[in-house]
Formats: sequence, structure tokens, C-alpha cells
Amino acid sequence: MLDNKTDTIFIGKKPLMSYVTSAIIQLATLDKITIKARGHSIGLAVDVTQVLLKKTDAFEVGCVNINSESLESQDGRNRDVSTIEIPISKRGK
Repeated sequence: MLDNKTDTIFIGKKPLMSYVTSAIIQLATLDKITIKARGHSIGLAVDVTQVLLKKTDAFEVGCVNINSESLESQDGRNRDVSTIEIPISKRGK
């Protein structure tokens, strides 16, 4: 049986380097992680990915998934929110 462990980093309002550090720590023990974000945090997710790729040659990006979710706002209306999932793996794995 293959052990395909995947871990996820959800992007929110923390500083950029907090997510970069978390990703590097997780990739030290796992072969693959996924960075997920939605709404205004999508730009930060892309920035985290770019820092990982530009500062090291150890990682590569897989097939990026963009989508949207329908969420209910506080006033009761449904809103569509964009989402992104960015798989990052160790190069050559």
C-alpha cells in the first residue's frame, strides 16, 4: 500500500513568511503539500508559492485548481467566492 500523505496550508491573515516557514517545515517531512486560499487571500497564496520557488530549487508546483464556492454572508445572501489550490511537491517526486 502506498503512503501518499498530503498536508494542507490554509492561507489567511498571517504574514507571508509565517506561511513560507510552515510550508518549508512540512515539506521537510512530507513529499507534497497543498496551499489553499479563497477570496482576498488568493494573492497571498500565490506570493507564498513564488517565494518557495524563487528562493529554492527544491520544489515544484503541480496542477493548480481554481474554482468558486457559494457561501452565505452574514446578511443571509449567497455570494460566490473564488478559491485556489496549489499543490507543491519536492522536485523529482
